[in-house]
Amino acid sequence: MGSPAIVVEDVTKSYGDFRAVDHLSFDVQNGEIFAVLGPNGAGKSTTIRMILDIIKPDTGRIAVLGGPINAARKNRIGYLPEERGLYTGVPVLEMMSYLGRLKGLSRSEARSRSMAILERLELADNAKSKVSELSKGMQQKVQFAVTVLHQPELIIIDEPFSGLDPVNRLVIKELLLDFRNGGGAIVMSTHQMNQIEEMADRMLMISHGQQKLYGPVEEIKERFAKHAIIVDGKGDWAKVPGVTSVEPAGNGRNGGKLLNLAPDVTNDAVLAAMAQDKTLEIDRFERAVPSLDEIFIQVAGEHATVDQRVG
Repeated sequence: MGSPAIVVEDVTKSYGDFRAVDHLSFDVQNGEIFAVLGPNGAGKSTTIRMILDIIKPDTGRIAVLGGPINAARKNRIGYLPEERGLYTGVPVLEMMSYLGRLKGLSRSEARSRSMAILERLELADNAKSKVSELSKGMQQKVQFAVTVLHQPELIIIDEPFSGLDPVNRLVIKELLLDFRNGGGAIVMSTHQMNQIEEMADRMLMISHGQQKLYGPVEEIKERFAKHAIIVDGKGDWAKVPGVTSVEPAGNGRNGGKLLNLAPDVTNDAVLAAMAQDKTLEIDRFERAVPSLDEIFIQVAGEHATVDQRVG
């Protein structure tokens, strides 16, 4: 399988009396999308900056692409920060070619790769336009193009879908999935929980610099699943054998009712009982597995207004 793309072991970072990262450990494997999430001020940005060697940890060890970060390993990383930075007064193709050469590409290779990715992003017609002449969404796509231009092995990307409409979000999503499926590693920091649920293989939730949740996304969701089902339809759900209480599903579940079940009752048994009751009309029947939004609120919601001096 090879060594992980990133290993973070017992890392801490303080700014004066403020502990931004507190004994944090995790790894990122090749061929996966790894999501980092947490409330503002949780320590996400500080962790990413330490991985990139922008700032140094106080204690602990960080290995990137097989060892300590250095200039050669940095050239194997693509980084898209939340604070975007492009040369706005320069034609798109010229800017991309220049940045590609800074990453070690020849002039012709930088230019050909730039055009290829601009075509994939449906921006080929804008190659000679100045960045300042592009819409915010187009600029975001150009920023992504610059990030992957040198064909890195690891991408670290902050809010990759910010400012994009649904069509362009799908384009970027497909590019990221292609990169992952080709064996690359992606670290994605985002507040868009639906994107994490759709794309991420594993996740790390931090709050006050400490690990709160870590592991495969689906396993974490299962860990928070209630012994309950969600139904839509018509009928007196409370009379169904095995149902102990009925409440609104709520939390963006498009209506429906949450049926809490007795400890020894299975979902299959409840469904069978419902099927036998001719007074019930069932339009939807599903396990009460929470969304990441609900888990985030439950785990980190109380810290959502923590000190935001350091991310």
